[in-house]
Amino acid sequence: MIGKTILHYKILEKLGEGGMGVVYKAEDTRLKRIVALKMLSQETAGEAEVRDRLIVEAQAAAALNHQNITTVFAIEEFDDDIFIVMEYVDGKELREEVASGKWQMAKIIEVALKIARGLREAHNKGIIHRDIKSANIMVAKTSQVKIMDFGLSKFFENAEPEKLGATLGTIAYMSPEQVRGEAVDNRSDIWSFGAVIYEMLTGEVPFPGEYAQAMLYAILNEEPESISEFREDVPDALIRTVERALQKNIESRYQKIEDIIADLKSIGDAGNVVGISDGGVVGVKHPLQIDKYTRQDIARNASPLQVFDIPSVAVLPFADMSQEKDQEYFCDGMAEELIDSLSKVESWRVASRTSAFRFKGVTEDVREIGQQLNVSHVLEGSVRKAGNRLRITAQLTNVNDGFQIYSEKYDRELVDVFAIQDDLARAIVQKLKVELGEKEKVSLTKRYTEDSDAYQLYLKGRYFINKGTSKDTQKSIEYFERALKKDKNYALAHTGLADAYTLLGGTFSAPMLPSESMPKAKAAAKKAMEIDDSLAEAHTSLALVRFWYDWNWDGAEMEFKRAIELKSAYPRAYQWYAEFLSAMQRHQEAIETIRKALDLDPLSAHINWHVGKIYFLARNYDLAISQCQKSLEMNPKFMPALGLLRRIYQSQGDAEKTIAEIDRLWGRSLLEIVALKRAYEKSGWQAIWQKQLDWAKEEEMPPLRYAELYTQIEDFDRAIEWLEKAYEQRSSSLVYLNVFASFDPLRSDERFKALLRKIGLAEG
Repeated sequence: MIGKTILHYKILEKLGEGGMGVVYKAEDTRLKRIVALKMLSQETAGEAEVRDRLIVEAQAAAALNHQNITTVFAIEEFDDDIFIVMEYVDGKELREEVASGKWQMAKIIEVALKIARGLREAHNKGIIHRDIKSANIMVAKTSQVKIMDFGLSKFFENAEPEKLGATLGTIAYMSPEQVRGEAVDNRSDIWSFGAVIYEMLTGEVPFPGEYAQAMLYAILNEEPESISEFREDVPDALIRTVERALQKNIESRYQKIEDIIADLKSIGDAGNVVGISDGGVVGVKHPLQIDKYTRQDIARNASPLQVFDIPSVAVLPFADMSQEKDQEYFCDGMAEELIDSLSKVESWRVASRTSAFRFKGVTEDVREIGQQLNVSHVLEGSVRKAGNRLRITAQLTNVNDGFQIYSEKYDRELVDVFAIQDDLARAIVQKLKVELGEKEKVSLTKRYTEDSDAYQLYLKGRYFINKGTSKDTQKSIEYFERALKKDKNYALAHTGLADAYTLLGGTFSAPMLPSESMPKAKAAAKKAMEIDDSLAEAHTSLALVRFWYDWNWDGAEMEFKRAIELKSAYPRAYQWYAEFLSAMQRHQEAIETIRKALDLDPLSAHINWHVGKIYFLARNYDLAISQCQKSLEMNPKFMPALGLLRRIYQSQGDAEKTIAEIDRLWGRSLLEIVALKRAYEKSGWQAIWQKQLDWAKEEEMPPLRYAELYTQIEDFDRAIEWLEKAYEQRSSSLVYLNVFASFDPLRSDERFKALLRKIGLAEG
């Protein structure tokens, strides 16, 4: 064949041969370009089924136009022969590249992302590849990655069970459902993709074997050898990604390739690899670290035996055993106070309140809870309160073996509650053999009041502020103020007031004007610091006032850093400092900082949403969507995550998903949503903006919301008017003007520039 011309294709050399055909490098003499020709072999040329498969491959690939999929130019016939004309890729099969030696982690993630993006294109067009393997992926000398060979592909709607004995694919990469001859969908490709990543990491397929039957049995019944047995530099998060892709239960596997893309990007942004974008990975940042995500991820991948470098403990909410069941605030408060005390010890790790409290009322085995929280020990207990009498029980359990290493029952007067907490904290330290410095010994059992009535009022205030609604936050103020009437020097009650007032005046749809709430927040924070300057919570609240209200950027950053210095295990300080960094357009620092908050509190719907917000402000929309979805897995009705998804889809120009999120967010009637869809079909995005503007007027939204919507309908004069009203009210959201994409159309407007200068976001 070499040197022969078929139609207008001159055969130059043979590139490879497979079970279905032969691939040649050729010159298209008509268009003067190098192409690849895929021809049926002499042995298979007469088989109708093989010819049909070649046609299917051409049709499937021709339906796709993506940089990570080989382009099909034509399907040609000559002398009863049929062949595909496709893009020529100057490079090697991924199989050959992997066999040449270990790749750096940055390259593996880069290649994996490119393969995943190609699969996403196919899946979005309804095409299942069904034969993803390293031999069907080309790595070009230019670092391009191309998926080839769609000969076994099917469209989703046509997918059906395979006939017994006719299972298609390459055994080493087959999903369990393929092996069983069942119907397949995109999740089968996800399994095969997981096998490819495993191969890139280890140099081996996950289920090797000398004989086909042995491999088939292993796929259905065995687990692959741990990746960590092959190499030590693989981040735990990447191992979990591969394990999840290779779940035998199809429902436990990744459901969409989009989710793998998001997780691969997250692994890079977590501190392992930086610069991941649609173009791939720029380079390695620093040694790979453990990365934690949602409760579901941890539960799915937790091993029966965990190994911990340092002691770690989770304090679960205490159970209310009182006859009236009216002591929830006290039970929660006891646990929260213990968490706060224990987290002041630097030489161990304490699960955050939010993550630990996700197991409130849960009947799971304590060992399972410990594995999900990634801790070595779990403290659980109960409270029975009758009048001034307390009965508190507590048990400390080793997660690995399930044995209780400490158990105690306290029958005391209510005034002895502080002594009980001190005893519990000391017992945990002793049992976990943690060495304390002198400063830690003092902070572990530090008391902020001796008045048990003030203490209970403070716990009630914390109970209501933790509920997270504006109404409950306002109610918390009443209890904090009553606590201060009992003990005016109760520093924690002052920090509670500061927290409440910053939240009531600083959020997007705040119920109080900033001019009313922020001075009160500042006064409370400063009073707390006068009493005890070591309270990280007070420094964080003061930082927020300086950030949101004073527009004192240097002062805000100083207080954020001081809070983190005082309490390095305080997620809220990292969370708000990350938002500050985003507003200052320091996006990489913001991402690094918010990931620290997530490491400390991985099961918090609120912090997962904040991670999404940071990615959104950095305009990394794929990762922002992923984090919102993780937040909603924890709390399907979490309104901030729903609102952020709507903003993201608007920024992406995805009208269908925007309308869907509008429906979820505002719960409009079916007739309204149908009308909105029809209006969009007729008038485009203008209809969506106008309808949201109408609804905003109904609900009396804050000025900045009106400014955003008037900007989108290009009524710039009205937009500026509303921005000026937001400025008059000193709206906290104005600090994000430089990073809100919705205001991009105003950036060249001199009035907008002047406003930025007044706020201090631009030099003037």
